[in-house]
Amino acid sequence: MVPLKRIAMMTLALASMVVFATNAVNASTVHPAKATSHRTAQQARVAKAEAVFSHEVEDGYHEPICQSHLSLCADTYDTIGEDYVGHDEPSVLFKSDEPGSGNDVSYDIRLPKDPPGEKPQNDGTGGVWNFELRPTFWFGMTLCDSESAPEYTHDKCVADTDANDFDNPDPNAPDYIGKHPGNAYMELQFYGPGYVPQFTGFGCAAHKYCAAMTIDSLNFNSNTNKLGTADCFNYILGGEEPINWAYLTTSGESQAPANPLHTGTFSNPNLDAVTPDYSKDLLMGPGDRIHFRMHDTPDGLQIDMDDLTNGQSGSMTASIANGFGHILYRPGSKTCKMKPYAFHPMYSTGMPRGNSWSAHTYNIAYSDEIGHFEHCTHVDEDFNCDGTSVDDPGGIDEDQDNNFCVPASLSTVVRINGCFFDDEDFDGPSYQNDWPGTNPDPAADHAKHMTPVLFSSARTNDGRDSYPTVAFEDDLPRIEASDSQFNPPFCDRSTGDNCVNPPAGAQFYPFYAMVHDRGGCKWAEGGPYIQGADYSYGSSSAEQAGALLSTFYPAPGGVVYRYNNFTSGDMANACS
Repeated sequence: MVPLKRIAMMTLALASMVVFATNAVNASTVHPAKATSHRTAQQARVAKAEAVFSHEVEDGYHEPICQSHLSLCADTYDTIGEDYVGHDEPSVLFKSDEPGSGNDVSYDIRLPKDPPGEKPQNDGTGGVWNFELRPTFWFGMTLCDSESAPEYTHDKCVADTDANDFDNPDPNAPDYIGKHPGNAYMELQFYGPGYVPQFTGFGCAAHKYCAAMTIDSLNFNSNTNKLGTADCFNYILGGEEPINWAYLTTSGESQAPANPLHTGTFSNPNLDAVTPDYSKDLLMGPGDRIHFRMHDTPDGLQIDMDDLTNGQSGSMTASIANGFGHILYRPGSKTCKMKPYAFHPMYSTGMPRGNSWSAHTYNIAYSDEIGHFEHCTHVDEDFNCDGTSVDDPGGIDEDQDNNFCVPASLSTVVRINGCFFDDEDFDGPSYQNDWPGTNPDPAADHAKHMTPVLFSSARTNDGRDSYPTVAFEDDLPRIEASDSQFNPPFCDRSTGDNCVNPPAGAQFYPFYAMVHDRGGCKWAEGGPYIQGADYSYGSSSAEQAGALLSTFYPAPGGVVYRYNNFTSGDMANACS
């Protein structure tokens, strides 16, 4: 791997001059003068961030965000360029053959609350907060993108039809996977409170959650192994896996254009789209009950979200009007080019496999994003951990020594240092008994651990109809390979040898149980001691998703097979 030095240093350095709002409120609830003040504060925050970002740019190695080890991007099935792109994603897949189940999906969730006792400490004592376990959790759907992999054709992708389900391994077949219409993946990501906000960290506000629609494409021809325009690698949200990014706002209008080029280059950044705007974005409290619907419209995929606790609502549409667009796949071009583009769901039903290029096979799914935090007693001026870490008692490893650490001074609430490099030896809080339900003593568990994410099964037809099939899928084989973890033996993704669940070095790996919340069934993520939980689908990650899954992907001359996931296989959904 090529370690990401420059982008991390630039991003972290800019944060030292950013003024964070610690008591964010929704602009619709305040006096116009206060709303103006919020806007002015946002403009100043973004302007200072851009000035410092530009000042810190020097000649040297830098990577687009999806190629960095800080990213929240979709896992690719193989390493496409120099670096592996992706992370640890324990997922729940929902399947239905009802028309509309691939493009009209509703959920009800309850946001996690951090524990009421002592805040987290640099030495790993105190409570365990949401940001120590995950940078985000999300709900996903496969979308059309005629400029994304596998790049067999740039013909218009006809949305909302299972005729797009090219899932044949035979290169001579008309529905060969290498001829699949171009596809992208949308993640509705939730960012929690209390630590370092985006774009330096992964959080939102001091005491509030916010959510963003992110869309990942792959600028790569799977049939020839050829990447797109080299100039696109100069863009922060560009590179091999460009991202559209838009927060859900109370007006439904994006706070800035969502497309990958708007955020700019390393030498000329524009961070107004990726920095939360507390005067515009939908802000939600810990423990709030949230209902949202993801559905197609003539203008693009739309997400409508209601906070049933505070009465606020927000939305976002992947439309041209909101500045969405796709990077043009032009390998011979000297200039990275973008075309305005409205993203629509690819399929009619929830039965087809998801996109053709991701490690996971999910289409309609919930996933966590774990393995992005380790403790550090002291961070030096280059944002390395030069102290000690309770997570690495044998001495600091590469997880803390890649300019990926933030000092406590950048946090909004919990004043501890933290390192964000992906945890490639599986020893940080995400892999310890720090999850809700990992302590058999209910009082001790409540005092130290946050409440679990609670989410309903997907429902379609504007929330009226259930998905009868569920599957659990963990992409551990993908991240246990030699390009992804530090310590041998490495997973051989061709044979399945040395692929294990949980991963080597982990004390624990999270999984899912059923609970009753306000009279309905919801999924809860955590350990085997969640109060009142039903563990019918297994009481450990290995029991729940223990079978290796072989998946084929388009490649030059035919398909390649990879063991990228552990799976439960399809099962009847008892939580529908």
